[in-house]
Amino acid sequence: MRTLSAISNHPCEQDNAMNTKAAATDASASETPLEKLSLDELKERLSCNEAGLTTAEVQTRLTKDGFNELSHEGETNVLLKFLSYFWGPIPWMIEIAAILSAVVQHWADFAIILTLLLVNAVVGFWEEFQAGNAIAALKSKLALMARVRRDGKWSQVPARELVPGDVIRIRLGDITPADARLLSGDPIDVDQSALTGESLPVSKKAGESVYSGSIIRQGEIDAMVYGTGSHTFFGRTASLVQTAHTTSHFQKAILKIGDFLIVVAVALVVVIFLAALFRGDALGETLQFALVLTVAAIPVAMPTVLSVTMAVGARLLARGQAIVSRLAAIEELAGMDVLCSDKTGTLTKNILKLGDPFLLDGVTIDQILKAAALASRAEDEDAIDKAVLEGAGEQATAGLGEVVHFQPFDPVHKRTEAEVRLADRTTMKVTKGAPQVILALATNAEAIRSQYESAIDAFASRGFRALGVAQTDAAGNWKVLGVLPLFDPPRDDSAATIAEAKKLGCKVKMVTGDQLAIGREIAGQLNIGTHLIDAKIFEDVSYHDSARIDQMIEEADGFAQVYPEHKYHIVDVLQQHGHIVGMTGDGVNDAPALKKADCGIAVSGATDAARAAADIVLLSPGLSVVIDAICEARKIFQRMNSYAIYRISETCRVLIFMTLSILVFNFYPVTAVMIVLLALLNDGAILTIAYDNVRLQQEPEKWNMRLVLGIATVLGLAGVVASFGLFYLAQEVYKLDRDIIQSLIYLKLSVAGHFTIFNTRTRGPFWSIAPAKALLLATLGTQVAATLIAGLGIFMAPIGWKLAGLVWLYALAEFLIVDRLKLIAYRIFDHEGEPVFIK
Repeated sequence: MRTLSAISNHPCEQDNAMNTKAAATDASASETPLEKLSLDELKERLSCNEAGLTTAEVQTRLTKDGFNELSHEGETNVLLKFLSYFWGPIPWMIEIAAILSAVVQHWADFAIILTLLLVNAVVGFWEEFQAGNAIAALKSKLALMARVRRDGKWSQVPARELVPGDVIRIRLGDITPADARLLSGDPIDVDQSALTGESLPVSKKAGESVYSGSIIRQGEIDAMVYGTGSHTFFGRTASLVQTAHTTSHFQKAILKIGDFLIVVAVALVVVIFLAALFRGDALGETLQFALVLTVAAIPVAMPTVLSVTMAVGARLLARGQAIVSRLAAIEELAGMDVLCSDKTGTLTKNILKLGDPFLLDGVTIDQILKAAALASRAEDEDAIDKAVLEGAGEQATAGLGEVVHFQPFDPVHKRTEAEVRLADRTTMKVTKGAPQVILALATNAEAIRSQYESAIDAFASRGFRALGVAQTDAAGNWKVLGVLPLFDPPRDDSAATIAEAKKLGCKVKMVTGDQLAIGREIAGQLNIGTHLIDAKIFEDVSYHDSARIDQMIEEADGFAQVYPEHKYHIVDVLQQHGHIVGMTGDGVNDAPALKKADCGIAVSGATDAARAAADIVLLSPGLSVVIDAICEARKIFQRMNSYAIYRISETCRVLIFMTLSILVFNFYPVTAVMIVLLALLNDGAILTIAYDNVRLQQEPEKWNMRLVLGIATVLGLAGVVASFGLFYLAQEVYKLDRDIIQSLIYLKLSVAGHFTIFNTRTRGPFWSIAPAKALLLATLGTQVAATLIAGLGIFMAPIGWKLAGLVWLYALAEFLIVDRLKLIAYRIFDHEGEPVFIK
């Protein structure tokens, strides 16, 4: 795709410039670019009109032009992707170690190091490939849909099935599915920032073009498709869910642990290397050993463990109809302590029903229902329009007249309007919308204000949403007819979901555009709390430049009469006060707040633009799946916390023991090939921690690095003492040969090292939580392999089954002692006290 700076602000101008030469050299109309044709010429070229295409014509054009997609967009060469796993600091270290092994002709070492390199690459590539396929399959459910007129009627079809000549309807919040020419209608505002770099929406009127990927910010109009797939202006379709390359709080903590381990490992390896040089050891072998030790000590598997746990979490959430577009968002959910939830359709059913209307003097029910029905449009599938049309019924909507112009709802005007031609050829206008907006239209607003507002307040106190209705009289003046009450009852599961969120330490704040009284009524029914504040205070000058409004936001149970910019401000204030914030939304104007939030959630039925901005997209109504996501995220946190303690303790255990052995006893307790085997077996099995059983913590998770480092250090140092104990017994008591001692130490480090994960995975005794079968079987399998290698003497001196059995007993005794030390360490380092876990 061309860089945005290289093109004109207006794509049409750039396209014209690009085709000037072609147009000058070929005057044939058939060669004129579609972009340059007039609307009538375009219809002729495409053999179509405003009535749309037939199914047969669509099939013919699909065969000719193909689907409205780019089959190769975003695809990565599989071979190059695999080869990328051999490039980077960690692979370089392994590769240098392999080269040095070949130079000194240690072919066994060379073979195993090469195996480690290949296994790391294959495991990393396969897990990422699998995760990528799973996420791609889930995202396919978010495929862009288009409203299209075919066979004389409107229907919804996947955007990929659009063909040139199709007539589509685009409206507020839509992502334009193809290049199209606007037909007759009012101007619309289009956000082309993703395409042209223009910071503000531009106005487009009938006859002008809109481009694939642009967002409709205001208005509604029909358009004729002329470019699809690779034939669109930028040669690409809109991408609804993009991979976000941001780093979450959780990832930052994990990366800090990784950096800490690398620094410690490199520092101790340098000490070993210098000591070996001082003693005159062979440079090649010392360098090879130092490199291999570094590879074994640094957290090679950490990125893979992280990606596997995230992918597992994403697949589990998908079962609950939640599509994760940014894996890091799952991690943020673990620490989320405030969820700002939309009301309509999220906490409520979004199934509006009409109640008994309030009528002004001289107005009949039939009259107000007819006016409201005329100001509604069924094909837009708007919830309010549906409720009005269903409530009006066939009798009230019979003989309504012909709608000659329709102005759809938008967040600025907050009403719909229709111009109607009556049977006597006269015209009138009807409108419905926010009660205050409708009242402001009336010429006699002050005369009716008192009874009008009293009716609205009465409806609000009962949890009804008010809809003002008006029509013009013979003189063209607006006359308010009355108020239609709409009731959207809470979802059956909302109260339980809110209670569960509170149980998990996550406060839910209601955010609604409805009136304060309606918000309080619903919030009270759901036990959210009735301390709601009117978002109008955000614009009150008296509150500016003070901390008072921040305190009100912090303490509020919810917010009413909220505009999109208010949502952004609410999230910003809460984040500044140290909260990790989730925000739900469904409209195009919710996008800034969804992006600002630590976890943006597009609810069921959200617009394309809201889905594009969100981290998680819900396909089913309600918030229950968000609670499931919080629970899954906290389980992931527990697993990664266990892995972090395990990885730090193992680095200390191996490196400190190796360093002291070489410095004090001038003895290499394990060979380079043994270190590689340790890394190969242990890192391979530890991936199964992604499936381990854990207990759910009741409060939001946060990293306690003091606790993590403290526990890991105690476990690591205990392992060092135990290793020296075995070394003493082997050398001083049993007088074993040093090559046998090395094999013993290798088996002890391998078995005791994997026992460590069963220490770190629980805060209580190791038996307090049963391990997952996958973790248990993987650990058992790798340690059986390690025992066979040491017992039979593969790549090392054989120790036999008796010594191997004694090592297992020694490692088991160490494990039991270390588990008791762990409990003491938690009491010393955990000043906050043991967290409460949900059974």
